[in-house]
Amino acid sequence: MQIYSAIQRGEYHLNNCEDFLFNGKIGKNKTVCAVMDGCTMGVDSHFASTMVGKMLRKICRQFDYLEFYQSELSTLSLEQYSKIIFQELFKELKLCRNQLLLDKRELLTTLVFSIFDTATSTGFIMAVGDGLISINGEITEFDQDNKPDYVGFHLDENFEDWYLAQKQKIKLDSVEDVSIATDGILTFTRILETKTPEIIDPISFMVSEPITVVDEETLNKRLKTIEHVYGLKPSDDFAMIRIVNNN
Repeated sequence: MQIYSAIQRGEYHLNNCEDFLFNGKIGKNKTVCAVMDGCTMGVDSHFASTMVGKMLRKICRQFDYLEFYQSELSTLSLEQYSKIIFQELFKELKLCRNQLLLDKRELLTTLVFSIFDTATSTGFIMAVGDGLISINGEITEFDQDNKPDYVGFHLDENFEDWYLAQKQKIKLDSVEDVSIATDGILTFTRILETKTPEIIDPISFMVSEPITVVDEETLNKRLKTIEHVYGLKPSDDFAMIRIVNNN
């Protein structure tokens, strides 16, 4: 599997990009990808999204080590593995909250989480809050109808009850071309006039247009094309990861 990513500060956000992204490996076959979007109405939201990404990195490194010694971990389904990762993430967030005396408003970030098995080309995606996914060009938008959900809302809830209540889950039997993105991908707007008469669909260009050359900067180059050729930029912060199975 080839992984491409891009992140960009929104045109209307002057100081910080409040989105963050992460990808990492667990063992030989598992790949974890996630995008986070800090709440603009929260406090230091770039901190919340970045912190969740760094915690996921720590958790993946821990499980990468544990798989050498706990063979039963490798037999778990991807959803079971995701549940364990989320449980560890909640523990880490509560510990950090207590150590730094953080207010709930400092912990507000969405999370679109995905895990893939490169050996079986299967995957699992779970979204907490708004976001967008594309599976082989078929787009699903997670929209909370102006009542967005955030990880930080649920740290004091019973984890088992919270996890069972989550509905934004998708199992992938065959991973070919999958993208996960924050909802900033929906906010492309014209910021300058260009001489190009053609109209582009920036979402399709980013998540569906085939990638013919393996280049880690592909998505960032496409963002530059959208901006400088077609005059469009996202007004909100934007982060995405695209996973293409070359097998």
